[in-house]
Amino acid sequence: MMSVAELSHTLIIDIGKTHVKLLVLNSCYEAVHSTQMSNTPVLSDIYPCADVSAIWKWLCSSITTITPKYSITKMTITTHGATAALIDKHNASPDGLVLPILDYECTKPFDDSISYETDRPDFVDTFSPSLPGGLNLGRQLYWLKESFPEAFANTTDILMYPQYWAWRFTGESVSEITSLGCHTDLWSIKDNTYSELVKQLDCIDLFPKLKPAWHKVGDIKDDLCHQLGLPKGCEFFSGLHDSNASFLRYRIAQENKPFTVISTGTWTILMASQVSLSNLKSDKDMLANIDAFGSPIACARFMGGREFEAICEQAGSWLGEQFNQNDIQNVINNEVFALPDFSDGSGPFGGAQSKLIGPVNEVSGIAIATLYCALMIDYQLDMLGAHGDVYIEGAFLKNPLLCSIVNSLRLNQEVMLSEDSTGTVLGAAYLTQWDTEKPILTVSPATVIQLEGLDEFKQKWRELTKSNEAVD
Repeated sequence: MMSVAELSHTLIIDIGKTHVKLLVLNSCYEAVHSTQMSNTPVLSDIYPCADVSAIWKWLCSSITTITPKYSITKMTITTHGATAALIDKHNASPDGLVLPILDYECTKPFDDSISYETDRPDFVDTFSPSLPGGLNLGRQLYWLKESFPEAFANTTDILMYPQYWAWRFTGESVSEITSLGCHTDLWSIKDNTYSELVKQLDCIDLFPKLKPAWHKVGDIKDDLCHQLGLPKGCEFFSGLHDSNASFLRYRIAQENKPFTVISTGTWTILMASQVSLSNLKSDKDMLANIDAFGSPIACARFMGGREFEAICEQAGSWLGEQFNQNDIQNVINNEVFALPDFSDGSGPFGGAQSKLIGPVNEVSGIAIATLYCALMIDYQLDMLGAHGDVYIEGAFLKNPLLCSIVNSLRLNQEVMLSEDSTGTVLGAAYLTQWDTEKPILTVSPATVIQLEGLDEFKQKWRELTKSNEAVD
């Protein structure tokens, strides 16, 4: 009988905005080991940036700890979007960077590039709205080229964030469409090629050849295999944007049925299949992502995890506080409303002044945040014109009352909950067995919650939100 160490396992790297995770999956795609670190940007000499040195050190240390227990034969990665690395592949330094990897929440690209608004492609070309900070990757590149022309000129490759890490492990450079096509301004959905902005920046030759997410980039470098205890010939696959990883399993399993996936974490991203892109409104943080097959997906989003935490803090609550249905009902009865925006510029009401109105001290803060996020999801489903089943993935699964409220609000749709706590990771894992494995969805229906006056509360919240947006 083979030992655990002799069985073949898959290692998934998941770099989110808040945490970096490593998960070891067995042949049944069950997580047999997981570990994580906080992902905190650092201030370089010139701007806030990803702490790639700390991430790389942690990845290497963690993998070295894992390999005596598990034989890792395949690896891949999923990361947050709006991030790219400018490298000189001839650079002798380990990270290869010609400039630090800009943190997309840095405001400098937005504040210092006023001309970008006239130079960026039209929304109906890229379906990328104009976003705050550096959330448009094209704006980052525009600003970096203007601000650091000498360093930019030394760039041999522009790598999307997942493929940067693939390069670190294999030494091979590729591009991949899900990261390239997520609100970047870099990809023309209309023409299915690089946008005019890329040509204007004269950097089209800096993007490596486009390969699918399931492409084997290469074997992990021999010296790294020896250092980390990996078997020689361990394969690394291209990887993809994290919300697209969540979407991928449903895209395959549902075939021609309409559906919506709600990927939750720092960001709550709604991805609706078979919805016309004409439904998208650029001023509502609605956009088209591109799935792993190269097809556009109608999306809407807000910083659900970030806003949830901010509301709790403002209302004197904390994330681990216990609450129940009675606390939700008490918020409704007392007409306590959280009005966006609690994220400093993102979401359908980005830029409006956040407010808590009503007798906040008489109700549970975490119940206010729960109702708020459920109402935002409901609003965005309406804005998209989403139809078919709704599947919730990620962090909000830990809040069953939130999911139940969404279910109660969606009278004509079934709301289903993923039973996999690592849906993003599982979506990425299928890339390593693309020709042999097809995803099986394990979901259960959300429970129904009976709340008196919920519909009236929803209507008043929408009216107050609209008037608050108009004032601000």
